[in-house]
Amino acid sequence: MSVDVMDEEWLLSAEQVRSLLKWIRGYAGANRSVYPFTLTVAEQAMRPGEARALRVNDVVFSGGGGGSLTARHNGMVRKVPLQPQFVELLREWISETGLQEDDLLFPGMRGRPLSTSVYMRIWEQAQEAILPRDELYSWRLGEPITILRESCLAKWLKRGISPVTVAEWAGVTPRWLSLRYPHCFRTEGAEVDWDHLTKVLALPGSLNS
Repeated sequence: MSVDVMDEEWLLSAEQVRSLLKWIRGYAGANRSVYPFTLTVAEQAMRPGEARALRVNDVVFSGGGGGSLTARHNGMVRKVPLQPQFVELLREWISETGLQEDDLLFPGMRGRPLSTSVYMRIWEQAQEAILPRDELYSWRLGEPITILRESCLAKWLKRGISPVTVAEWAGVTPRWLSLRYPHCFRTEGAEVDWDHLTKVLALPGSLNS
């Protein structure tokens, strides 16, 4: 299984992601779907193609302010949980735009799928406006929008969310995550309770005598 490594330095910081999203929200103009679409890629770690294909009936609002999205990729279907703040945003978006159950959640012109060229143009403009352009960091410019998904996955792992859970949410495998983001799995500096570990790994008395 060959997987390209995504080093930590390639990922966007939380502040950079917030600034990029803020810029897109203010400059998307008539392309209103671009902001919530980009936010879904950035905060729910969805593939752009998955987010473009979402329909209103793929959103489920549950009690307590939670909810989920039904994502589809290569014939596989999975549920992605939504945080209350994101649920509120989607509620407002669906209500304000008057979307119906079978409508695309983030439609483009005349209800058609959001144009890749449209959201990529706005994404590239946001990078030019927000990301550093000095010699040290200029290589960041031109990154595909999937860098938002990548940064979100690494963020979840670094927060201590189980790789199994993150894999389920992202539609990948735990092994893929470990190969893609090895820096999230490093144990340098971690304190090990060797006494406890020895007790856990000790053989039963009948075999240890």
